[in-house]
Amino acid sequence: MKQHILSAIRLTIVTLIFFSGVYTLVILGIAQLFPNHGKGEIIEQNGKRYYTNIGQSFTDDKYFNSRPSAVGYNAAGSGGSNKGPSNEEYLGVVQARIDTFLLHNPGVQKADIPVELVTASGSGLDPDISEKAALVQVKRIAKLRNLPEQKLQQLVKEHIEGPLLGLFGPTKINVLKLNLALENLR
Repeated sequence: MKQHILSAIRLTIVTLIFFSGVYTLVILGIAQLFPNHGKGEIIEQNGKRYYTNIGQSFTDDKYFNSRPSAVGYNAAGSGGSNKGPSNEEYLGVVQARIDTFLLHNPGVQKADIPVELVTASGSGLDPDISEKAALVQVKRIAKLRNLPEQKLQQLVKEHIEGPLLGLFGPTKINVLKLNLALENLR
């Protein structure tokens, strides 16, 4: 029994050293090979710096809306709400988001609202939405900006990012990049 306890303690120490030291340094080293050295993609526009890998809040109707955040888009406090689909409070929050979306997007049916526009992601910081989520907002933005819908639809199509390595994950659109391009659209 004593031998098993000593083996378990040694394994714990080795694992602790490996995962808190060696593994961390290997990942940090790999990150140094990429642009921005693992600090994420940064865009500068009009003298402001934006991190494209962190969700941003866009509440003005003349912009594409981001996915809701359970943490108020605060990167220091990443996390979800931990409320399940049977929680009454959560269902109320989602219903309020649906009602707000329908109010700001007349003509859109409840069934046409993509789920990511009314539910927060697990991290609360998801910077991306689907093509469908962007296209369902085109009519509102076109009307407010006095632009042809086809022009905005083309802008959405131009900002579609494919899956990682063409295999992993869905196609997506970074809302920040899309809204910055929207600001430059004439």
